[in-house]
Amino acid sequence: MRVLVTGGSGRLGRSVVAVLAARGHDVTSVDLTPGPQPDGVRGVVADLLDDDARAEVFERARPEGVVHLAGIAVPFDRPDLETLDVNTRLAWAVLTAAVGCGARCAVAASSPTVFGYNTPSWRPRHLPLDEEHPVAPWHAYGLSKLIIEETVRAVARTSGDCVLAAVRPGYVIAPEEWAGAPTQQGHTVAERLADPELAAASLFNYIDARDAAELFALILEHPERVANGQIFHAVAEDALAARPLSELLPRFHPATAGLADVLSDGRAAFSSAAARRALGWQPRRHWRTELRQNAQGEAGGADS
Repeated sequence: MRVLVTGGSGRLGRSVVAVLAARGHDVTSVDLTPGPQPDGVRGVVADLLDDDARAEVFERARPEGVVHLAGIAVPFDRPDLETLDVNTRLAWAVLTAAVGCGARCAVAASSPTVFGYNTPSWRPRHLPLDEEHPVAPWHAYGLSKLIIEETVRAVARTSGDCVLAAVRPGYVIAPEEWAGAPTQQGHTVAERLADPELAAASLFNYIDARDAAELFALILEHPERVANGQIFHAVAEDALAARPLSELLPRFHPATAGLADVLSDGRAAFSSAAARRALGWQPRRHWRTELRQNAQGEAGGADS
């Protein structure tokens, strides 16, 4: 399948293009900045908010599938109005272009921040959070992601044979970050585990970038299993924490007291069961094994 990935040079994008290429797809990666690409992946530098540039990218790539990751990827990284403007305009531009060029499937990246957690009074209706839980973003980034989801649904209403979906990846951890590279907040995974306050803001969720990439690939490969406009979580089944969330969530989010008791077995605060039911997707990489494997690799290198 010919696949166009927007934001292909980013933290998640690098794994998405690598996984798609490894699965035999013909991949074009487009980003504002150049970056190294896996073998067989074409890299394109373009501003997709420029109408002429976007039209040229789609004309050359002729995608049958589109993965839309481009945009401002971190809350509070840019002024609020810029975040709203860039993320929402990009989503409409890319998704309508995907339908217009005859793609059979297009999937966009959203975020768990649409739930509006990390405020003093936040209290979920139930835990773990699933795709049916009400959303209530409180900052510009979360709002921009909710608008992206509504864009997916809006475009899906007149998309014909093109199936659209959105994925809410958890706190993305790239492969090199298991080995000690800084995560998107500037600290390491080990530091995030050692100081629970660092991960509390995201309810201790995480996902290996390669696992998230596999879900994007499955949606493109099996659009017949996806309801047009469907939303999926892509979050690891366990929490990025050394203690159960039944203890940690009430400590940092007091209004979750009682509701968090169901997470005493080490489960995450998010459920990704919908992706498992529809597509057979299940995260395969977990922090305990990934950190251990990297530690063993470093020890082996030191002894050699």
